[in-house]
Amino acid sequence: MDSISDFLPEAVIIDAGSFPQSEQALCWLDGCERIVCCDGAANEYLSEPRRVWRIIGDGDSLSQETARKYAPIIRRFPDQETNDQTKAVRYLAAKGVRRIVILGATGRREDHTLGNLALLVDYLRAGIDARAYTDYGVFIPVSGNREFECQAGTQVSIFNFGATGLRSEGLRYPIRDFDSWWQGTLNEAISERFTVYADGFYLVFINFLQKANRRSDGDVVR
Repeated sequence: MDSISDFLPEAVIIDAGSFPQSEQALCWLDGCERIVCCDGAANEYLSEPRRVWRIIGDGDSLSQETARKYAPIIRRFPDQETNDQTKAVRYLAAKGVRRIVILGATGRREDHTLGNLALLVDYLRAGIDARAYTDYGVFIPVSGNREFECQAGTQVSIFNFGATGLRSEGLRYPIRDFDSWWQGTLNEAISERFTVYADGFYLVFINFLQKANRRSDGDVVR
């Protein structure tokens, strides 16, 4: 069973998107020793007193002050075929890290948001469980069958990455082999557990907000 509050990461990656402020997202920073900041996020993230273990990227986004102050922990990778998030994931994977929380993967640049989230499935294909937490919920890449624990009424979306045989138990609306991302959005858990069955890869978003989004006439907005 997958409980979003029980996930224990071995490292946290800070992306250059909207830095989350919720307690659910920020709690990962307190108990994790390996805090890796992508260089595009470093100037802002380190403008306040915060712990950091490594700064990773091509180095072009670092201010002179940040580059000088944190020179011993900066790891530069000039490869332009991958983004800084992937460089950070690969760096950690080379050190045997397989469970990662990513903060700041969404916001500010919608194109980067889509790319960062899609990459979660690529990481899972490589044996890395990397999850993106925001102020609103968590994106979890999945392969095969998985049971999730959450409160009844939790909003859930499922994005298909080529999986077949998609079906579920414990969700309000039936799911299928979606061929477009919008088709799996705005579902809802009807009990404290739901299960997704599939052959292949998909991405699950679980909303932290438990109350369903409803119109004034009482119908669920889908």
